[in-house]
Amino acid sequence: MFLFGHKRWKGDSGKSYRFRCVLTKKGLPAEGVGGIYIFVRRRWVFLLEVLYVGKAANLRGRLLGHEKWGRAYWYYGATERYILGPIIEEAERRAVESDLIHALKPRMNDVEIPQAKAKATRPARSRGFLGARAKAA
Repeated sequence: MFLFGHKRWKGDSGKSYRFRCVLTKKGLPAEGVGGIYIFVRRRWVFLLEVLYVGKAANLRGRLLGHEKWGRAYWYYGATERYILGPIIEEAERRAVESDLIHALKPRMNDVEIPQAKAKATRPARSRGFLGARAKAA
């Protein structure tokens, strides 16, 4: 299992998380075990591109019927799933997921992108046809 063993990813906080590859149904944890999962695309044998990061209270149930796996596989070329668990507390799963999403910026996650605050501007005056017509009336 040289290629498909364990892999570490660092979160935005700098903390390293050790995931294990799951290629078959047999590799999934028992029913009711919660944790974090990652969909990846393997490029050039050793380079892994993270496509999606998610959390689940039941990893087995979630990964067997995940609605984004088909899109990840067909459109983005996903090749593997990695799991981290067990993580019992929902708050801890949420924190780890957020840490990884902000660091890895997977293309299939909806990441909030900070926006610059809009400058306060004066309302624009009417010009052109409607502005001239309004003056005439």
